[in-house]
Amino acid sequence: MTFIGLFEILVKIIGAIVIAFLGVVIGLFYKGIDRKLAARMQARVGPPIRQPFMDFFKLMIKENIVPENAVPWIFNGAPVMTLVVSITILFYMPIGSISPLFKGYGDIILIAYLLTIPAIGMVVGGFSSGSPYANIGAQREMVMMMSYELPLVTTIIAIGWKLSQAYPQLNIFSLVVINAHPIWGLVGPLGFVGAILLFITLAIVTPAELSKIPFDAPEAETELAGGLLVEYSGRNLALFSLADAVKTVVMASLTIVLFFPYNIAHLFTLSGVFATIIDLLFFLIKLLLIIFVEVTFIRVAVARLKIDQVSFAYWVPVSIIGLLGLMLIVLDTIIV
Repeated sequence: MTFIGLFEILVKIIGAIVIAFLGVVIGLFYKGIDRKLAARMQARVGPPIRQPFMDFFKLMIKENIVPENAVPWIFNGAPVMTLVVSITILFYMPIGSISPLFKGYGDIILIAYLLTIPAIGMVVGGFSSGSPYANIGAQREMVMMMSYELPLVTTIIAIGWKLSQAYPQLNIFSLVVINAHPIWGLVGPLGFVGAILLFITLAIVTPAELSKIPFDAPEAETELAGGLLVEYSGRNLALFSLADAVKTVVMASLTIVLFFPYNIAHLFTLSGVFATIIDLLFFLIKLLLIIFVEVTFIRVAVARLKIDQVSFAYWVPVSIIGLLGLMLIVLDTIIV
């Protein structure tokens, strides 16, 4: 292997470490802001923004208890797999004007598959714990996962199909390509309405991907005492907490790439490092706004749904909204 090849591998490794660290830190920081904003919206003081960091360090020094009836290697491996896969998705995400670490090696279809693995990890961890509460939570997570996949895939297919009509020579499902060609500039009036419906679809799917209210039936503390995570403690629970924070960043970043991939450095005629910094800061602002809309506002405004209501919501109204958005984009293309 040549020196250049070794250098590229070293750069990839360092880049992966930096992205993983920043993904965790930003995720926990935004999780603290989310809790603070939710508290203010409910006329409460709420915890300090640093609370998720404090909770993580507290859990890391606590005893890691494995239930007597659990399958230890699965029980301990599930949170590790969940966190690792959540971080891995970030390697494929364009951030501002910065290209993804794994540019050219993945696309939106791969991301759709990777997004299912953290949920599967929680399901496996719940089943392996031997707890009846965790078993019920795992079953609910499986039902919910099967329910929101259709509207999520519909959104992806709609955007990919529109790009294929506008740029047939490009890899239409590449995140880099999607990030460089915003959907809003490719559609007419009908397609614009369709794109809005697709955004609404993804915004409703996001809380379920993160198991947030109103779609937190798998955990439902008041019903299942924590559900999937009821038997987890110490280091394992800390890893699940980190995975949740990172996946929140992942889902918000996915929304930005698909619908709001705009940068602002060119408005100030900036270039080089300054342009990169400005675009990165603008990306972080968009990230915060998306998290507020898709996570904070929804969980404050809507009460928890029962699992049958969650399943019906995704299979019927949300899927119809997504399919209607796809249909309007297709009609927009045909009419034009």
